[in-house]
Amino acid sequence: MRVVVVGGAGRIGARLVALLRARGDDAVAASRRTGVDLVTGAGVVAAVAGADAVVDVSRPATLEPAGARAFYAAGTGALLEAGRDAGVAHHVVLSVVGARRLHGAGFLQAKVSQEDLVAGSGRPYTVLAATQFFGFATGIADASTHDGPSGSEVRLPDVADQPVAEDDVAAELLRVLDAGPAGATVELGGPEPMRLPAFVAAGLAAAGDPRRVVVDPAATYFGATVTGDELLPGPGARRGTMRHADWLAARR
Repeated sequence: MRVVVVGGAGRIGARLVALLRARGDDAVAASRRTGVDLVTGAGVVAAVAGADAVVDVSRPATLEPAGARAFYAAGTGALLEAGRDAGVAHHVVLSVVGARRLHGAGFLQAKVSQEDLVAGSGRPYTVLAATQFFGFATGIADASTHDGPSGSEVRLPDVADQPVAEDDVAAELLRVLDAGPAGATVELGGPEPMRLPAFVAAGLAAAGDPRRVVVDPAATYFGATVTGDELLPGPGARRGTMRHADWLAARR
């Protein structure tokens, strides 16, 4: 199987490319460093030619909502058009659990717009929506840091999350490819729910980051109000196997 992994040099893409190549598939890691520019469309047609499947795990350079929406509109449109012309049999997109429920989170709404483009394209597709990655705890902290009386504080609502290991996301993408187009969104979470502040605090501690996590009921999540289970995958979601504690222990 020839699979073009768009964003193939990133944290998920590189793992997926390695898994595909390890079993003998022809995996193409497409990114700006290989001459594929989703914003301008340069290199997209050549990269997709002859592919059986395209897996889009790309991310924009900015989380700013307008910029992210423009990135996904241009890039997804170019990939879908090139895939249609090349006869690509499966278009896979990695998205985020809860994006449709987090209306105030502009970047996540850009992901929703990407999902809608793919679902409405008439092309055979699957969307894999995953919870936040274990390695993204510092990213959540960066978006939630404020000046406090004792220095920088990370203010978060005390809600449930179910983060997942990057290796489990890559493995699930491989299973999605093998299963063929679902024509729907499937969800993936980690093996166990956690409280969001505890997850972020553990990640900061492991990274030697001195910022203090403070529970704040008024705090938002990337601009969205979260009060319940918005970050959790739904019933029937697939689950990764790597526990967060084990993931942290492996990095000490």
